[in-house]
Amino acid sequence: MTARIFRPAKNAMQSGKGKSKHWVLVFEPEAPREIDPLMGYTSSTDMTSQIKLNFDSLEEAESYAKRKGIEYVVQQPHDTTPKKVAYADNFRSDRKAPWTH
Repeated sequence: MTARIFRPAKNAMQSGKGKSKHWVLVFEPEAPREIDPLMGYTSSTDMTSQIKLNFDSLEEAESYAKRKGIEYVVQQPHDTTPKKVAYADNFRSDRKAPWTH
C-alpha cells in the first residue's frame, strides 16, 4: 500500500489560491478499474482509492504516514512564475498584433 503526498494545483477557473496551500495524502491504486458489462460504469474493488486525507503541512502528512507504517512518495509542488501584466501593455506600439478599436 503506497501513498502519494502532494500539494494540489490551484483551480484553473479562479485566480485565487485558496485550496492549494494544504497537502493531500492519497493511496496509489492497487487494482485496475474494470468496466461493468451491463451499464458501462467503471468500478474498482480497491477501497483505498476512496481515501483522501488533507494536512496543513508536509511534515504533518509525513509523520502520519510514518506513524501508520505507510510507504509514501512526496511530490514537490511546482511553483508558478509570476507574470508582470500591465494595462499599458495593451497600447504599446511594438505589440505583435496592433490594438484596434
